[in-house]
Amino acid sequence: MVTTGGQAPDRRESLKIVVTDPIISRFEDRLKADGGTHQWDMAATWTPQRRLDALADADVVVCSSLGSVEGEAAGRVRLVHVTGAGYDKISFPHLAPSAIVANTFHHARPIAEHVLMVTLMLSRRVADADREVRQGQWRTIATADDVPFHPVLADLTLGLVGLGSIGAEVARVAGALGMKVRAVRRNPDAGLPDGVGLDWVGGDHQLHELLAASDVVVVTVPLDSGTEGMIGAAELAAMKPSAFLINVARGPVVDQAALYAALKDRRIAGAGLDVWWGAPADGVVPPAELPFASLLNTVLTPHHSGHARITFERRAADIAANIGRLARGEELVNLVARPVSAR
Repeated sequence: MVTTGGQAPDRRESLKIVVTDPIISRFEDRLKADGGTHQWDMAATWTPQRRLDALADADVVVCSSLGSVEGEAAGRVRLVHVTGAGYDKISFPHLAPSAIVANTFHHARPIAEHVLMVTLMLSRRVADADREVRQGQWRTIATADDVPFHPVLADLTLGLVGLGSIGAEVARVAGALGMKVRAVRRNPDAGLPDGVGLDWVGGDHQLHELLAASDVVVVTVPLDSGTEGMIGAAELAAMKPSAFLINVARGPVVDQAALYAALKDRRIAGAGLDVWWGAPADGVVPPAELPFASLLNTVLTPHHSGHARITFERRAADIAANIGRLARGEELVNLVARPVSAR
């Protein structure tokens, strides 16, 4: 299209874009910031069949998950843009070979703040104190000998299992508040992320050393074949009886039965769980096979640690920018490598 008034011609290709994620759909204006003459199907609330029909000629799919049926239906898709960092719900084997996948982030800071909040809640017995006051009890160190003094954060060592974007931000925030921070990562010799200072860093084979030295253990690794069940009975036994485990990664990184037993028997002091072993079904909340809700030494949240508004505003902006790049024939960012097993 040639424009007048000396402006450069608009060389953006018009694309058909199908959005199936209900959360990012709430930021429709930001998704459309590219300004191109694209066809947008905001399909999050559509019937399954109507959505499959729309996917059949989609150039771009914006989604949090894409199963086998939808993946095969999107036979001409060029870009699958995941609306978060995790892409374990994308059925790569059922995507067209030419399809590329991108993701987006921006959840590290709110998750780091959540980790510190839960650390304070556990170490200062916030849930216990709240429950006691509601029951008409006034239990403090002045009124009950069994109420412990609580530590300040600078008294505590925080151990990170993983040092990706989330782990690095936890390290920055915890370090700024005076905590001693240690970590294990797959490549302990790699340079540290900007602004991260560690008291110690080791490889994954030194996990037990990290666990034994930490007052708060924070799990941030992605879920894959190498991390599933990474924190099991032996690892929990390596932790201090006074230590807390906080999982903001994926539920199956931690062995469910081993964690429940360690908490129930008070072999560790407590846990903060924001991720689970499935999704809510048949009214079972939280989604676990064991009754974590019956344990008083836990802080339980519904996988919402990263749900700050700014997270999704920035994710929508990332997606809009990549759509603009695709329309202009430019190189995309945040591309995800296909698993080896995918076609």
